[in-house]
Amino acid sequence: MYVAETRAARATTAGRRRGGTVAPTVLALGTVSLITDVSSEMVTAVLPLYLVAGLGLSPLGFGLLDGVYNGFSAVVRLVGGHLADRGGGRHKWVAGFGYALSALCKPLLLLAHSLTPIGLVLAADRTGKGLRTAPRDALISLSSTPETRGRAFGVHRAMDTAGALLGPLAAFLILRATVDGYDAVFTVSFCVAVLGVLVLVLFVPGGRAEPRAEPASDDARPTLRAALSLLRRRDLRRVTVCALLLGLATVSDSFVYLLLQRRLDVPDRWFALLPLGTAAAFLLLAVPLGRLADRVGRWRVFLAGHGALLAAYALLLASAHSVALVLLLHGAFYAATDGVLMAAASDSVPESLRSSGLAVVQTGQALARFACSLGFGAAWTLWGDRTALWASTAALALCAVLSLTILRPLESSA
Repeated sequence: MYVAETRAARATTAGRRRGGTVAPTVLALGTVSLITDVSSEMVTAVLPLYLVAGLGLSPLGFGLLDGVYNGFSAVVRLVGGHLADRGGGRHKWVAGFGYALSALCKPLLLLAHSLTPIGLVLAADRTGKGLRTAPRDALISLSSTPETRGRAFGVHRAMDTAGALLGPLAAFLILRATVDGYDAVFTVSFCVAVLGVLVLVLFVPGGRAEPRAEPASDDARPTLRAALSLLRRRDLRRVTVCALLLGLATVSDSFVYLLLQRRLDVPDRWFALLPLGTAAAFLLLAVPLGRLADRVGRWRVFLAGHGALLAAYALLLASAHSVALVLLLHGAFYAATDGVLMAAASDSVPESLRSSGLAVVQTGQALARFACSLGFGAAWTLWGDRTALWASTAALALCAVLSLTILRPLESSA
C-alpha cells in the first residue's frame, strides 16, 4: 500500500507540473464514485414510484422522505469535513466510512415498509453521503492546481455520472427480469456499493496531495469555528449565499421525474429510465463546461446552469411533449453547477481547511434543497403539481436575479 501511495503521489506531482493531465487520485475517486453511483441510482430510480405507487404515500409524505434523502446529509457534512481536516491525512478514511455506511443501508430497505423506518434508513444513508462528500471533494481539489480545478471536477463528475447512467438501466433490467423486482434492486445495489468501498480502500492514496500548489500563509488550525469563520471571506460568502438562494428553488430530481411522468404521460414501465436522460447530458457536458468555467469564470457557468433549469421548468409548465429536451436541460444544469461550485469555492478556502470549507458551502445548499422538497411536496398536496411548479419557477427566476447581483462584483476580479 505504501508503494502504491508513493507512486500515486509521484504521478500526481508529474501531472500537476504538466498542467494538462488529471491526477491519478481524481481518476481513482472517479472510479469509486462511478461504482457507488451505479448502486445509489439503482435505488433512486425506483424509489419515487416504489413509495408513491407501491406504498401509497401522498406527495407531502414523499416530499418529507425526499427532503430527508437529499437534505439530511447537511447535518453531518461539517462533521465529515472537520474530521478529515483535523487528521491531516484522513480525507480518504472519513470518506471511506461514509461510503461504507451508505452501503450498509441498502439491504435495510428490504425490511422497511412504512414511513418511519424508511425515513430512518434514508437518513442513515444520507449521513454516509454527508460524511464522504467534503473529504472526497477536498482530495480532488488538493490533487489539482487552481488553474485546472474546473477540469478535474468535471472529469470526476463525468465518471460519477457514468454510474448514474448505468444505475437506472440496471434497475430497469432487474425489474423486468425478476418477480420481486424492488427487493432484487435493493440487494444488487448493496453488492455494487460494497465493491465501491473496496476500490476506495485499495486504490485511492491515503496521504495528502503534494506538492502544495498555492500559498500556505492563510492556513489555519482545523476547527469547526475556523471553518465557519471562512464565511468572513467575501468571495466565499457570496458563493455560499448564492448556493443557498438557488437551492431554495431547486426542485429535487425525483419530483422532476414525477412531473414528467404525470404531465407528459410517461408510462410507469419507463419511469426508471428517466434519470438516464439527465445522466447522459451530465456525462457529455461535465468536462467541457468544467474547462469553460476555468476559462471564462466559474460563476458565469454556474448561473447559466440555473438558466437551463429554468428553461426545463418552463417546458414542464407548457406541457410540451419533449421529454428528451427537458432531460437534456436538467443534465446541463448539473454539468454547469455541481463540480463548478466546488471548484469556485476551493479558490477561497486554504488547504488546511479545504474539507471543512467545502462542507460549509455544501451544507447551506443541502439545507436549502431540503426546505425546497418539503415546500414543493406541501404545495403539490394542497394546490396541485402545476401551482407548485409555477411557484418554484418564479422563485428560481427571482433567486437567479439576486444571485447575479451578488456575484457581479466577482467579474472584475476574475
